Amino acid sequence: MLKRTIQLFIVVAGGALGYLYSPEVASLVGVDESSWFIPFIGLVLGAIILFISTFWLVDYIVNLLKVIEEKLVKAPVADLLFGSLGLIVGLVLAFLVNIYLQGLSNPVLSEILPIFVMVILGYLGFQVGFKRRNEFINLLSMNRKESEADEHQANVNQAPDVRPKILDTSVIIDGRIADICETHFLEGSIIIPHFVLEELQHIADSSDVLKRNRGRRGLDILNRLQKEVPVDVQIYEGDFEDIQEVDSKLVKLTKVMNGVLVTNDFNLNKVSEFQNVTVLNINDLANAVKPVVLPGEEMNVYVIKAGKEDRQGVAYLDDGTMIVVEEGKNHIGDSLDVIVTSVLQTSAGRMIFAKPKALDQAQ
Repeated sequence: MLKRTIQLFIVVAGGALGYLYSPEVASLVGVDESSWFIPFIGLVLGAIILFISTFWLVDYIVNLLKVIEEKLVKAPVADLLFGSLGLIVGLVLAFLVNIYLQGLSNPVLSEILPIFVMVILGYLGFQVGFKRRNEFINLLSMNRKESEADEHQANVNQAPDVRPKILDTSVIIDGRIADICETHFLEGSIIIPHFVLEELQHIADSSDVLKRNRGRRGLDILNRLQKEVPVDVQIYEGDFEDIQEVDSKLVKLTKVMNGVLVTNDFNLNKVSEFQNVTVLNINDLANAVKPVVLPGEEMNVYVIKAGKEDRQGVAYLDDGTMIVVEEGKNHIGDSLDVIVTSVLQTSAGRMIFAKPKALDQAQ
């Protein structure tokens, strides 16, 4: 269909050119240009000549249009929008400049130079709009947040500074972020970058069963955030094409949006802190809200297995905290009253050491 349409356009254009310029061609070859049939002969000849040229020209045009179509379809909406706005601004400036240039007496300046001005300013406008799109998006979001803050300030005396929360892949797959948002402990908009969605989709399409299940779990968590959890979820359509790593893109986006990066990735946490990016780590939050246990407290535990050292038993609290019970190996499978002797905080979490209450009383 596209090929036929282009051929029809070329034939019509050839006929129009032949109709308009055939009298001049006739005068050059010595034929009476005033004859009424000359334009119609030119119309037919022009249409035939350009129709013949379509047999080798139209394929190149169709292939070029398909390449351009693929590029435009794959490009993010923000890139197209700001690139087009920049192009429009450049062409408007070129039009204003050309009004002055067309008034000059020099034909080179008045007829040829405006073409170059239009091409150059249009190109510069498109490049500025395309390459500075992230700054424009950030500026618009800042203005929107400022206007919302002004409206909120009219109703309350103090308005909290709520920054957007950017989620990475690990915290989405983890799933606890949905429960945290549901309890209203996390304020502000939740930003899901498009490149994180692509990474999740790639994981969900993996041939490895474990990776595939993790990716699908992440997609389920996103659907829950968007449909069931009372939180403002936004998709960031932009990208940083000059940066390859997803973690580096997340750090850059957090800086651009002046937001907070939410992650469970230990290495990303350290890199972000080094670059002065605010980070919320779900694991740190989980460790912080675990019940405080002090030496000397009594508790009842269920010993489930032997420990690494001789005669030790291992039990767990409801939140997963490990309890190492001295002389607990002989009580595997039993509930046991114990007394806490010490608490050790490690990077993996909190570990509690205890001994049986009966043993303490015997001493």
